[in-house]
Amino acid sequence: MNLNKIIVSGALLSLFTAGFINKPQPNHSSASAPLQEEKFDAYKEVIPGTKVSFELVPIKGGEFMMGSPATEAKRKSDEGPQHKVKIEPFWMGKYEVTWDEFEIFVYKEIEKQSMNASSMAATGPSDAVSRPSPPYLDMTFGMGKSSFPAINMTQFGALTYCKWLTAKTGHFYRLPTEAEWEYACRAGATTAYSFGDDPAKLDEYGWNYNNSNAGTKKVGSKKPNAWGLYDMHGNVAEWTLDQYDPNFYAQFAKNTATNPWLKPTKLYAHTLRGGSWDDDPDALRSAARQFSKPVWKQRDPQIPKSQWWFTDAPFIGFRVVRPLKQPSAEEIAKYWSEPIKDYGS
Repeated sequence: MNLNKIIVSGALLSLFTAGFINKPQPNHSSASAPLQEEKFDAYKEVIPGTKVSFELVPIKGGEFMMGSPATEAKRKSDEGPQHKVKIEPFWMGKYEVTWDEFEIFVYKEIEKQSMNASSMAATGPSDAVSRPSPPYLDMTFGMGKSSFPAINMTQFGALTYCKWLTAKTGHFYRLPTEAEWEYACRAGATTAYSFGDDPAKLDEYGWNYNNSNAGTKKVGSKKPNAWGLYDMHGNVAEWTLDQYDPNFYAQFAKNTATNPWLKPTKLYAHTLRGGSWDDDPDALRSAARQFSKPVWKQRDPQIPKSQWWFTDAPFIGFRVVRPLKQPSAEEIAKYWSEPIKDYGS
C-alpha cells in the first residue's frame, strides 16, 4: 500500500503551496484577514457549504509544570518527572469533535446533502483528501449521534479529518500535542484535576465509569474548566499528536521544554489524554496518560486491518487545535507528507 498517496496528493500540495491556506474561505464565520491580523478571541467556525459549526477557545501561551508530583494519589510512573514546559498560544475546540462534524468527512454523500447548489458547483481542495472506508458496523455502538462525540477512529483517522478540515476551511487544524492538551486541561491549576484534588467533585465536570451508565454523553453536558473547555475530564479519551514513551519526560527534568512533541515513527503506541466514560476517576486526572493498543482492532476481519477504524474502542475521540502562529504552506505540506510506514497493519 502506497501510504504517501493516501496521506497527501500532488493536487493538495500545490494548493497549499499556492497559498490557499492563508486565503479567506466562503461561508466562514471567523475573521477573513490573514492570521497575523486576527484577534485572539473565541470564534465559531462554520464548515463551508454546510450548516455545521464548531467553537474554538483561545488558549494563551505560558509555562506550567507538566506531569504529576510524586505525592499525587493514584499517580503512575510515566507521569514523571514533573518538569517545566513552555507553550505557545493556540485555539482549542471547546468540545470534542461530534458525529455531526465527523460524518461530513466520512460520508461524501452527507457532505453533498449539506451543501447548497453554489457550493456543489465547485470542486474544493478538500476533495483531494482521502476519506475513510465506510465502517462495516455501527461505530456509535448505539450510544447516540447528534451532539455526541465521534468515537472509534484511529489516530490516522483523526489526523486525516484535521487535514480535510484544514483544506475545507483554509485554517490549519491538527491534534494537540500531549503538552498542549495537559496545559489546556489544567487551565492554570496544579492539582490532580482542573477543579482540585477531590475526585468526589468529578461528577460535576466529567463522565466516568461511576456516572456514565456505560456510554458517551452529549458534549458539554458537564461544567467546563476555568478556561471554558468542556469534557477535558472524561466522556471520551482524546488523541494527541505524540508517540507514547513512558520515559519521555526524563530528558526535561533539569530544563524547560518548549512546545515538546514526540513525533510518531511507528504505529503503536500513540498517546491519549483525559480518560473516558469507561475509566475510573484516577484515569481522568490532568496528568494521566493512556496509549493505543493493537487489541482495539481484534474483531476487524480485514487483512490488513483498517487504518481508519477500531472495532473495540468506543471510548476514543478527539478535539482539534489551531496554532496562533500559522505555519508556512511548506511546513504544512511537510507535516502531512510524512506518514507512518506501517499504517494498516
